[in-house]
Amino acid sequence: MLDDLKYIHERDSTDVLGIIERQWQQLVLPFEVASYEGWQPSNVVYAGMGGSALAALVTTSWPGFTVPFEIVRGYEVPAYVGEQTLVVVASYSGNTEETLSALAQAEVRGAKVAVITAGGKLQQAAAAKRYPLAVLPKTEQPRYATLANVAALLAATAPYDIVAAKDYQTELAGVAEFLQTATKQWQPNAATTKNLAKQLALEMIGKSVVVYAGSKLWPAAYKWKIGFNENAKQVAWAGQYPEFNHNEFVGWSQQPPDKPYAVVELRSTLEHERIQKRFTVSERLLSGRRPAPHVVEPAGKTLLEQLVWTMAYGDFVSVYTGLLNGLDPAPLDLVDKLKKELGE
Repeated sequence: MLDDLKYIHERDSTDVLGIIERQWQQLVLPFEVASYEGWQPSNVVYAGMGGSALAALVTTSWPGFTVPFEIVRGYEVPAYVGEQTLVVVASYSGNTEETLSALAQAEVRGAKVAVITAGGKLQQAAAAKRYPLAVLPKTEQPRYATLANVAALLAATAPYDIVAAKDYQTELAGVAEFLQTATKQWQPNAATTKNLAKQLALEMIGKSVVVYAGSKLWPAAYKWKIGFNENAKQVAWAGQYPEFNHNEFVGWSQQPPDKPYAVVELRSTLEHERIQKRFTVSERLLSGRRPAPHVVEPAGKTLLEQLVWTMAYGDFVSVYTGLLNGLDPAPLDLVDKLKKELGE
């Protein structure tokens, strides 16, 4: 089925496979975001949901920040937010109710605000109040604009000299070519016999997917979760080492070993050596107690290369899984119904 290009094009009505193949282009988008001159933040709060929050999660792994950075996935900002806080509010649609609520609270607290969006009420607020603004490119769904959102967030924070990688733009540009080359092996015209993304998708059908990673690849694991939820319309979770060994590890130890799950482990050689050992020891101790994990070892020498490689690989796997489910990977009809019921 996955080698039937006619079937793929019929199901993938908005060319999601083409969109995720071209994600490398987002890494070199020339965002120019204004700043608050003569002012320096003591901390940064990023308010966003779903794919918008994911972009911030990526930046906490690479490149990181030199001041406290907290991601808010909800309606309320932390109690410490005040005049020395930079609050970055991000919503692709610009109408996410949780993010708009966080914006209103940040304004009451006297925080400095920056906006990342593709339109809606957030863009209107930025224009009316002259907030620093990064406008995201149009795409089929917000989850396909993650890398653009990463670049926009770094452009919004870099003027304050709080981005840990001082030459992040050069590194983003350098990894774009790497990602462009990497995705060729997963494209639809690559036969299943040589296409690891198609092969792994065949293992995911009919199962709940559980993705594990260490702290460095945790954002990629979370993106896999989002991808399976939204592209494949399958329930998926993500967990993180070493926390896994302090609770969830035991949860796998009982009940029938042939559980209806597919376990994926994203293992990077850049993780702390003790985390790497925890993966292998945990696999041995859980042998026969849970499904054998599908181990993904990312290509790339740098953390950024491994992050974007693993994220893109997960995108292809989840889209192919959706196609195997007989679904169009793009629409989120249930989310649309929920918003209508909530009165957005």
